[in-house]
Amino acid sequence: MADLVITIALCVAVAIAYATAALIQARYAHLPVVQLLRIPQFWAALALNGLGAALHVTSLAFGPLSLIQPLGVLTLVIAVPFAAAAAKRRVSRLELKGMANTVVGLAGLTLIITTTGVAETLTSAELVGLLGATVAVVSVLAFLGSRPGASTLWEAMAGGAAYAVCSALCQTVVVTVGEDGARVLLRPITIVAVVGIAVFAVVATLLTQRSYREGLAAPLAVTNLVNPATATAIGVVLLGEHLATTPVEVVLAVGCGLLAGLGVAQLARARDVVPTPVAPAPRADVPART
Repeated sequence: MADLVITIALCVAVAIAYATAALIQARYAHLPVVQLLRIPQFWAALALNGLGAALHVTSLAFGPLSLIQPLGVLTLVIAVPFAAAAAKRRVSRLELKGMANTVVGLAGLTLIITTTGVAETLTSAELVGLLGATVAVVSVLAFLGSRPGASTLWEAMAGGAAYAVCSALCQTVVVTVGEDGARVLLRPITIVAVVGIAVFAVVATLLTQRSYREGLAAPLAVTNLVNPATATAIGVVLLGEHLATTPVEVVLAVGCGLLAGLGVAQLARARDVVPTPVAPAPRADVPART
């Protein structure tokens, strides 16, 4: 019970950090990376993402991946009101409906699709295979989102998948270090895992940053759907977790998934009505004319 309380408390702190970072990122999502590097607020967002990631890794020592990932929906609950307050407006009725449907759908999935069994760590072969599959999937999704006129939700999906894989790699490193000591950090496969965490964390941050350029709520909702779905799949297929569901629960889970999808669609429509505030690009020094 104590571990559950600690896990939930850490997840709330993670959600606050990620929501604040997402709000900052959304204001500068229209800028290229070179310009972003000159903006102090962007570095503050990266620091908040780093804090959230550190707290997330800590939470993995107290609860299973398949429980922790769905709690990421708290980020959406916090970020949408934050974004409305920053724009000095009220949350629209459509945003409220979309947020409520997404949260209820994800909460239902969390309660219905539970997992049993003790989570294992990734074997070397599984880790390498997961890295290769993730690179392929994320690359395809990022390409689809980079096409002219393409939906930003493709990049949100890619970012969510990359974040989930980061979590799986983090769990493997944390559990392995806890069982065998810090010396395992010198093993080649552990070094590969740590490098994978760093690379996918950067990629996920940049992809979600780009996905916010037409609005925050819908991409954030998609990220929070794809992230736990990917994490659950990894947990079941690779980490030794088992879905504890009956046929009735499967039907209910499908209903919750459809409800969450409806919420994302509503948030996407709300995005078209109420655009995200855009911060001006940093001005470059212009030499005086003579």
